[in-house]
Amino acid sequence: MDYDGRKIGTLESVYFDTLTDRPAFATVTIGLPTRRRLVFVPVDKATVGPSYLKVTYDKSLVKDAPAIDPDGELAAEDEGAVFAHYHLPYEQGSRGERRLGRR
Repeated sequence: MDYDGRKIGTLESVYFDTLTDRPAFATVTIGLPTRRRLVFVPVDKATVGPSYLKVTYDKSLVKDAPAIDPDGELAAEDEGAVFAHYHLPYEQGSRGERRLGRR
């Protein structure tokens, strides 16, 4: 759900920040049954309930976020675009390590 309570999609997975080991982004399944994709949304300040995750971002912003195929993987070179979409700072590890890991 977005901050107004509008459903965005279905929670798929959680990505953690490899520097802090804390949840950083979630992927949400959106789209038509024949054209589904996973979009990334930050989970900072998110509210978790028994059957929902409410984020502090507008539905339209989330739907325009970088996406991957439902069985795809976020490429290391695309991580920066995910952070940039939400105007969040991004740095790779000191040795070029990935910033996001999936759990």
